[in-house]
Amino acid sequence: MHQILVYADSLSWGIIPDTRRRLGFEQRWPGVLEKNLLEAGVSVRVIEDCLNGRRTVWDDPYKPGRNGLEGLEQRIEINSPLSLVVMLLGTNDFQSMHKFNAWQSAQGVKTLVGAIRRAPIEPGMPVPPIMLVAPPKIQKAKGNIAPKFEGAESKAVGLSAAIAAVAEECECHFFDAGLVTPTSRIDGVHLDEDQHYELGTALAKAIQPLVS
Repeated sequence: MHQILVYADSLSWGIIPDTRRRLGFEQRWPGVLEKNLLEAGVSVRVIEDCLNGRRTVWDDPYKPGRNGLEGLEQRIEINSPLSLVVMLLGTNDFQSMHKFNAWQSAQGVKTLVGAIRRAPIEPGMPVPPIMLVAPPKIQKAKGNIAPKFEGAESKAVGLSAAIAAVAEECECHFFDAGLVTPTSRIDGVHLDEDQHYELGTALAKAIQPLVS
């Protein structure tokens, strides 16, 4: 059986925009991905490690444990052997308390790639290939999260291209989620239920050749 680890934030955790509720596993994109791969005949288990507010390599000044680098190597060790790690991060690097740009966020992604590859997995287990997924372009935030993401749409300009460059440099697979779906019509940052479906379906098509 193939095991795929999804290492991500609230866009993948499945938060329902403008609420604190969560979509069911079958509704959020990792669940859609698993269902599509199983229906295609791939023996697979999708493992979710998705945390609301997770940054690439920076701390949240208000909530602990949101630095994506902390504990990443141990998560790889815990879940090994892995056939693939899918990483969709970057959005929270542009929260209003940060001044980072797209290049800096992508360098954070690059640092996480290095951590995955040096994880202390057991002898004989593979170092997993990695797919970097660029999040959809952030729109002007609306609703309850508007203060938290004020100005994010400007700071994040060029993120997809910057992550694509890191993927090429680090020899990772790359997928641009923004080519499949925009962000939520409700809050401008997360994903609506139908957008989860579209992303999970598209990712299944991209991932199937990697695990068949």
